[in-house]
Amino acid sequence: MFRSRGLSAALVLSFAATCLGVVTVPEAAALTPPVAFTADDLPTWQTNGIVWALAHAGDTVFAGGTFSQVRPPQGADGTPRDAVNFVAMNAATGAPTSCDLSFTVGSGTATVRALAVSSDQKTLYAGGYFGSVNGTPVSSLAAIDIATCTPRADFHAAFPATVRALAVTDDTVYAGGDFTTVDGQPRQRFAAVDAASGDVRPFRADADEPGRAVKVTADGKDVVLGGDFFTVNRADSHALAVVDATTGANVKTYPLGFITTTSVVKTIDTDGTGFYTGNEGTGGGVFDGRIAVDAGTFEQRWRDTCLGATQSVLSYEGVLYSASHAHDCSTMGEFPDGRRHHLMAEPTDDPSLLGWFPDTNDGLGEGIGPRALTIAGTGDTHYMWVGGEFTTVNGASAQGLTRFASDHDTGAPGVPQAAAASVTPDRVQVRWRSSTDLDDSKLTYKVYRNGASAPVGTVEGSSAEWTRPQLSFSDTDVTPGQTYTYRVTATDGAGNTSAPSPAATVTVPTSAEKYPQAVLDDGATLYWRYDESTTPFAGDSSPADDAGAYVGGPALRQTPAAVNGPSTALGLDGSDQQVYSDRATTVPGAFSVETWFKTTTGRGGKLIGFGSGTTGTSTYYDKHVYMDNAGKLVFGVHADSSRTLTTAARYNDGKWHHVVGTQSSSGMALYVDGKLAGSNKITGNQSYTGHWHVGGDTLRNWPDAPSSSFFNGQIDETAVYPKALTAGQVWAHYELASAPADTVRTVTATEDGYVNAGAPGTNYGSSGSLAVRGSSAYVSYLRFALPSAPSGTVLKSARLAVKTSTQSGAESADTVSVLPVTGAWTESGVTYTGRPALGDRPIGTLDGTAEGSAVYSAALDTAALSAGLGGSYDMALTGSGSDALWLWSREASAAEGTPQLVLTFGAP
Repeated sequence: MFRSRGLSAALVLSFAATCLGVVTVPEAAALTPPVAFTADDLPTWQTNGIVWALAHAGDTVFAGGTFSQVRPPQGADGTPRDAVNFVAMNAATGAPTSCDLSFTVGSGTATVRALAVSSDQKTLYAGGYFGSVNGTPVSSLAAIDIATCTPRADFHAAFPATVRALAVTDDTVYAGGDFTTVDGQPRQRFAAVDAASGDVRPFRADADEPGRAVKVTADGKDVVLGGDFFTVNRADSHALAVVDATTGANVKTYPLGFITTTSVVKTIDTDGTGFYTGNEGTGGGVFDGRIAVDAGTFEQRWRDTCLGATQSVLSYEGVLYSASHAHDCSTMGEFPDGRRHHLMAEPTDDPSLLGWFPDTNDGLGEGIGPRALTIAGTGDTHYMWVGGEFTTVNGASAQGLTRFASDHDTGAPGVPQAAAASVTPDRVQVRWRSSTDLDDSKLTYKVYRNGASAPVGTVEGSSAEWTRPQLSFSDTDVTPGQTYTYRVTATDGAGNTSAPSPAATVTVPTSAEKYPQAVLDDGATLYWRYDESTTPFAGDSSPADDAGAYVGGPALRQTPAAVNGPSTALGLDGSDQQVYSDRATTVPGAFSVETWFKTTTGRGGKLIGFGSGTTGTSTYYDKHVYMDNAGKLVFGVHADSSRTLTTAARYNDGKWHHVVGTQSSSGMALYVDGKLAGSNKITGNQSYTGHWHVGGDTLRNWPDAPSSSFFNGQIDETAVYPKALTAGQVWAHYELASAPADTVRTVTATEDGYVNAGAPGTNYGSSGSLAVRGSSAYVSYLRFALPSAPSGTVLKSARLAVKTSTQSGAESADTVSVLPVTGAWTESGVTYTGRPALGDRPIGTLDGTAEGSAVYSAALDTAALSAGLGGSYDMALTGSGSDALWLWSREASAAEGTPQLVLTFGAP
């Protein structure tokens, strides 16, 4: 389960090149504690209206509301049944029982709004607005004998208005609602009646507005009241009060302000530690969240401040489950304002959200979603039942009722989005955006290389829908010049595993890329290079794993980039496109921001900055560099007021430029193209939790604010540092951008085929496979069109990459030699009888092809291939023994497995 207070920095695991192995991690439980239920909804009979109340006795769940029929779940067999405002359901099967009760009224609309079961599990009490049950006269409160499913005629409580809440002890039924009398006796909004007869008790807890919730404390001494009221027993107490269980006298009142004027208490639950309220408000400044109150003192333990009216709370085994339509929990450091989350969980001792997020829609009526919760089941499996006005659950049709079990987790996590990068010859950084799972936020990720069946790395990480941190694995068992392919899977605690991520391919450089190595050596804690092929994940090349999210569909892989080498740039349209850092953070002291940009815009825009928002407009924003309409650059922080440095020159000339803004105890400095453009002595900035933004965010009220807050142009090589870069470091970065860099070219075979000594006249040129064997020989032939070396470079390394096929026995223990072909051959004509002559000296060797469906490569003689640059080069694969090697040919559908040459060119 996701627990935001427990999110740690992303894991980065490294393996020594001499001892590659799998990292051992603790096996996760079936569900990450303390949440007790999966998020996989079970088939459940549905209503044709709203469920307002739930209760249970053993394996039976009772649902009351405003509906007239129940029907089988979508796609299931069965015939709809009449069910007038009430249905009894089997907790384990989700189907109706034989208990059939109709709650009706002579005029108006009958409804059941509250249900409660006696402690001996023999009597069900139902409250609402109705005049009879199966023809037996009642008055908005009925007692039902559970064994016989009949209303008790000896229970004669009379409530002239709607009963909205019920609580039961051994001898008393407490009620809350709209009434002002009970059986003709004054009782304003709250009352107590004898559990056996329905006679009115002396209990008086009069409130001036409707009661909506009532619950007895765990020790039975007091009753907690919730509702719309402002006074209880004429004492000021808004929406919440605690009264004596016998007399109704005030025990604890809560003055206006404890809960805001515009909010009410809709639901209450109790446990041995205290009680919990769920709240709903209307208008501005409302309180919609939940409050935990300690037993004994009745003082607040905690409150959460999520927005989105809470309709039901339920404490179970240390977790508070809630039904609401929460849409903004940002004040708690959780999800920002956006889509609604209707079912949530948090520890009873701490208001931090846990990773349990089954969901409904808003549904009918008021568009609230779920309204009632109960937990039933007497065996090893328990069921969380949810009722309300929703019409979908987890995106599929389901109306009024749904349920979740304590086992049978079947939902697999989402597929990770992976990328791979290498800037030094000794390692590859495999990074991925963590996946989400509705009921397991702690997931286990496995990293697979070159199609091998065993992972090269295993990483655990926590995530939620709104916080999906980058995780990474550092593969140090790599060879310079070799190309590697990586895939990542995500597995939850129950063993459900996602599909593998799309392949992420990288070629390890033969020498370090100078610019990115300098950025990393200088301590960047955010480094976005914008090399992704797909959105929304912007990978971080720094050890901090501070990934970004692309917004608005910016243009990826723009060339030429700002820095020499294989990296690409990002294109932004100046409308609504930006990148923001996925992880919220603070900037406690010194910092530097750095980026490259290119533009011809006359509308300015923000290049990089810090802001309190994500996709929405930030409320707080500073530590930014922006361009005004004239093309001048402004670096600003907020220290009591806006403090800025502005360039004299303009930089909207369509050329790449480098900008760095720093602040430390020495003040602020702005550098452009490696040179100091301005400085001052301002040392402070605004302190708040926020996110880094590139390409956009508000600039309202800042000096020389441009027409557009969003930047129209290209951005590249963005970095943030937790210190002020020195002038020397800034100049070095600027100079290194133009330093010579290796160029990697990957070429695929233009022709290939194999020959078979056992079928000497047969041509296999159109086969999807290649074969190599020494005895009873198979020989494979490959032809490549080699590029010319880029100007000023030489061939530094060359590797042949092949992939074993998926057929049984595709792997081989034999050594395979790569030999130059000296004779003539064609793909469509080569046979064993007419095979071409080969050179005597191998140009490479392929060893250890121990797995099927895996990529292997052989280093090739660069001198031999250099002689063939700019023309065609042929090579053959020959075996040394009797163990055949089967490879994919260029005709195979698995494009990544076709024979390839990976050529690295660099300075002599």
